[in-house]
Amino acid sequence: MSNLNRQHEVLLTPAEVASLFRVDPKTVTRWAKAGKLTAIRTLGGHRRYRQSEVQNLLKSNLDKNV
Repeated sequence: MSNLNRQHEVLLTPAEVASLFRVDPKTVTRWAKAGKLTAIRTLGGHRRYRQSEVQNLLKSNLDKNV
């Protein structure tokens, strides 16, 4: 992915990711610590997640359940 695309990547909060997976936001944080998702830290220290990476994980989970 080029730097230009990364700069315009949509970032999601832990709460937004949690709502997609129907889990608690703390679970999303645990996934990041376990390496399932890459957390990006804001200047204020908050975690954000790339929408494209979240969508790929969501799709892979759906494929496993089908």
